[in-house]
Amino acid sequence: MNLNDLTLFAQAVESGGFAPAARRFSVPKSTLSKRVAALEASLGVRLIERNSRSFRLTDTGHDFYQHARAALVEVESAQQVVQSRLAEPSGTVRLTAAVPVVQFQLAPHLPTLARTWPRLQLQLHASDRFVDLVQEGFDIALRSHFAPLPDSGLVQRTLKVEPVMVVAASAYLREHGTPRQPSDLAAHQALLTGVDATRWTLRNSKGEVQTAEPQPRMVADESVALLHAATAGLGIVCLPESICQHHLARGELVRVLTRWTAGSVTTTALVPHRRSLLPSVRVVLEFLSEQLGSAA
Repeated sequence: MNLNDLTLFAQAVESGGFAPAARRFSVPKSTLSKRVAALEASLGVRLIERNSRSFRLTDTGHDFYQHARAALVEVESAQQVVQSRLAEPSGTVRLTAAVPVVQFQLAPHLPTLARTWPRLQLQLHASDRFVDLVQEGFDIALRSHFAPLPDSGLVQRTLKVEPVMVVAASAYLREHGTPRQPSDLAAHQALLTGVDATRWTLRNSKGEVQTAEPQPRMVADESVALLHAATAGLGIVCLPESICQHHLARGELVRVLTRWTAGSVTTTALVPHRRSLLPSVRVVLEFLSEQLGSAA
């Protein structure tokens, strides 16, 4: 059976005749009549009783139309499914980020990304070294930074800005007391990011700035090591919210000097200009912006 003939038959029935159907769909009346006649011939039955003054479905034609209409709806649905699949982003997206960003920001959301866009394949490279996106063929790089990034000729999109909090374990605070103002930190043991990073600059919502020099207890340039040292009660530490939020929620860490922060850290997505036009890259960027932004 010719699907086009089925469509023309349904159009004629729904329009109430060949002439109105021809006007409505810009199809010659003679074409409509010939194709419906061909359909009737292929079925071996009369579907429409027509003459110069009337256009009426036969009983068989009425039943046939009901099934034909349902079949055409199914055909349209099938076409929409194919079009939807063709429009769905697909292919490989290569993403690179520093290890802490992967562990504390990306990892919880990657399963949702995979389920949302099943035809996408994400290749994630976790590295703390500088990665040249263009030379190494990456689509997206996530950078966490305290100062604005230099102009690199890449598309930059801010995904998240989060505070750096002053936190400590409850056990430490029970033993050493809780600082009430930044100057109290001078009497406390601190977990530092570097041997020269002995001075903390704290700010509050009023724009006030104070510095503090706590007593070095341990130095590590790796966030997870500092996090574990803090939960073990070794001292007070400054950590981005995304790194310590789950430990705060579980009560393993407590935020101190709640009115103060040690600045903020920004997570930015960098994308080569040409790659930013790809649908697969765009949907990953939109997903990360929504997920990381909502977690801020």
